[in-house]
Amino acid sequence: MELIDVSKELYAASNRLGNSADALFALGRNKAETERDYRSLLAQEMLKLKHDGMSVTLIPDIAKGNVSEKLFERDFAEAKFQAGIKAADAIKVQVSALQTILKYHSDIGG
Repeated sequence: MELIDVSKELYAASNRLGNSADALFALGRNKAETERDYRSLLAQEMLKLKHDGMSVTLIPDIAKGNVSEKLFERDFAEAKFQAGIKAADAIKVQVSALQTILKYHSDIGG
């Protein structure tokens, strides 16, 4: 692999890593917003069920079932956030490998 190619790849990977930080911020915000929305809707549903006279022991499970779409959105946002973290970690590994190649080239005078 030519030194110039390694340098270009390192530059591109560094740019992707910078972009991934912005993407992770957006994913983290979405994760927090979906958590907030889920908890708010769940609390409202639990109060409604309590007001309707449902047995207190059944309320948590029934309420979660009734707001399952929001629960799904919350869980999906969490999965996307975790996938983003793993993608950023993979880019970090690539950057590290390219830096090692550059160092090896400079050490051997290549």
